[in-house]
Amino acid sequence: MSAESGASQLVSVVALLGAAVVTVPIFRRLGLGSVLGYLAAGLAIGPFGLKWFNDPQSILHVAELGVVMFLFVIGLEMRPSHLWSLRRQIFGLGTLQIALCTVLLTCVGLAFGYPLAVSFIGGMGFVLTSTAVVMQLLAERGDVALPHGQKVVSILLFEDLLIVPLLVLVAFMSPQVVQPEEGSRWLAIGIGVASLAGLIAAGIWLLNPLFRVLAAAKAREVMTAAALLVVLGAALLMQLGGLSMAMGAFLAGVLLSESTFRHQIEADIEPFRGILLGLFFLGVGMALDLGVVASNWPLIVGAVLAMMVVKAACIYVVARVTRSPHAEALDRAVLMAQGGEFAFVLFAAAAAAGIINATVNANLTAIVVLSMALTPLFVLLLRRYTHPDAPSMEGIEEANGLSGSVLIIGFGRFGQVMSQSLLARDVDVTIIDTDIEMIRNAEEFGFKIYYGDGTRLDVLRACGAQTAQSIAICVDDKEAASRIVELVRHEFPQAQVLVRSFDREHSLALIGAGVDYQIRETFESAVEFGKAALMSVGASREDAETIALEIRRRDAERLELEIAGGDLRSGIPALYGNAKHTKPTPTPFTKPKREAKALNEEAAEIIGEEEEE
Repeated sequence: MSAESGASQLVSVVALLGAAVVTVPIFRRLGLGSVLGYLAAGLAIGPFGLKWFNDPQSILHVAELGVVMFLFVIGLEMRPSHLWSLRRQIFGLGTLQIALCTVLLTCVGLAFGYPLAVSFIGGMGFVLTSTAVVMQLLAERGDVALPHGQKVVSILLFEDLLIVPLLVLVAFMSPQVVQPEEGSRWLAIGIGVASLAGLIAAGIWLLNPLFRVLAAAKAREVMTAAALLVVLGAALLMQLGGLSMAMGAFLAGVLLSESTFRHQIEADIEPFRGILLGLFFLGVGMALDLGVVASNWPLIVGAVLAMMVVKAACIYVVARVTRSPHAEALDRAVLMAQGGEFAFVLFAAAAAAGIINATVNANLTAIVVLSMALTPLFVLLLRRYTHPDAPSMEGIEEANGLSGSVLIIGFGRFGQVMSQSLLARDVDVTIIDTDIEMIRNAEEFGFKIYYGDGTRLDVLRACGAQTAQSIAICVDDKEAASRIVELVRHEFPQAQVLVRSFDREHSLALIGAGVDYQIRETFESAVEFGKAALMSVGASREDAETIALEIRRRDAERLELEIAGGDLRSGIPALYGNAKHTKPTPTPFTKPKREAKALNEEAAEIIGEEEEE
C-alpha cells in the first residue's frame, strides 16, 4: 500500500508540474502573463475541470509558503532605514486607502442585501489585496524597485499587517459565547506580541552568528537548509502566535537585510519561492468552484464587477489626492482592484465564529478568486490601451554564457567613449545594456552589445563577471550604479571595479564601498573646458595645463581629507554593508574642513600669482 501511495503522490507532483510547464509558456507567449497561466492550469486540472485533484485546499495550505518566501525576499531588500523612509506611505497612504475602501465596499455588500456584519467581513476580505498576484505582476514588469512600485509594496505591507487586528475583531464580533476553558482573548494577544518580540530578538542576536558559522563550514547545501530554516521557522513562530506567516517571513528578511550573507540567502531561496508561488496560483485556480458560480452567477458576477470597480475607484481617488500622476494612479487602481489570499483566512475565521454561513463563505470565496483571475487580464488591457508597445526584442541577443577580460555595464555616451581604448588594444570585452534601440544602432556600427540588466546577480553571472579581470560600471543612474557596486564587491571580489560617478557625494560613497577607481562624469570634461577658457583669454598652454593639474591634485586631496575626517554625508552606511553611522567628534571633523579651506585659499593664491606673471 505504501508503494501505491508513493506512486500516487508522484503522479500528482508530475501532473502539477506538467500543467504549469505546458500552460504558463503558452500564456506568456500570448502576452497574458504567468499568473493567468497558472490560474487556468489549476482550473483545468482541479475538481471542477479534469478532476485530477479533489482537495485544492490542501495544495493551497502548502503553497502559501510561496507567498511567505516572496515576502521574505522582499524583506531582504528592505533595510530598516529604507523601511523607515517608507513609513508615511505604509501608515499614511495605506490607512487612507483602506479606510475609504472599507466604507464603500461595506456599502456594496449592503446594496446586495447582506446584513451589516456580513457586508463588513466581505468588504474587508476584498480590501486585503493579493500580495502574490500584485507582486508577481510588478516583478514581471520590473517595477518593484521603482518609486510607484514602492508605494504599492508599502500598501501591501500595511494590508498584510491588518489581518492580525481583523482576526481579533472577528473574535469580538462572534455571536458565539466564549467558554472559560477556551482562555482569554487578551492572552492570545499577549502570545502574539511575545512571538513577535522573540522573532526580533532572534534576528538581532542569533541569525548573523549562525550564518557566519555555516559560511566558515563551506557547505553550500547547509547554507541553503539554514535559509529555508529561517524562513519557515519565522513563519511557524508567527503562526503559533496567531499572527500572519507572511509577515513573520517579511520581518525575518528585514532583520537579515543588513547581513553580508543576504545575497547568498536570496539566491538560495529564489528557486523555492518561484515554484511554491506558482503552486499557490495553481491552488487558487483549483479552488474556483464552478458549481457555486453557476448556481449563483448573477450575484457573483455582479458582486465581482461592483467590488472591483468600487475598489479601483477608491484607490484612484486616494492616489490622485496624494498627488500621484493620472497614469500611475490608474495603473495602481487596476493592479490592486482584487481581493487577496488573506481573505480566505478571514472568511474561514468568520465562518468558524458563526458570523457567516457556509453558503456565504462559498460565494465570497468565489468572488475573491474570480477577481484574482481577472486582474491580470485587466492589467493587460490597461497597458495595451494606455501605453505604447514595448520595443521589439527581435534581433537582440540576451546575455547568457558570456566571458571576457572586461565587463562593461552601460553603453551610453560615457561607455562608448571609454570602450574605445580597450577595443583599440583588442581586449576581450563584454558589453551589456538595457536600451534596445541603442543596442540595435550600435550593431550597425560593428559593436556587439548584449541585452542585460546589470543590477541583477543572475545576469552578472551570465555575463562572466565571476571570471572578469575588470568590471566597468558606466550606467547613468546613481542608484543603479551603487546597487551594481554592492553586488560586484560582494560576489566577484577578483575583479577590479571602475565606476562612473554621478557627483561628489556619489564619489565618496563609492570610495567608502571600496571601488578601485571612480571618476565623476563631468569632472574631467569641466577641467578641460576651464583650461580652454583660460587659454581663450591669453594664458599660455603651459600655464593652463599647470593650473588644470593643480585643480586635479587639490580635488583629490579634498576627497582624501573628507574621508579621513569622517564626512559621511554621502550616505555610505545606508548603501553599503554593516557600516555604522557614528557621529564624528568635533576635532577630527572640523580639522579637515579647515585644511580644505586652506587648500582652496592656497590654490586661489597660486592661480592669482600666475595671472600676475
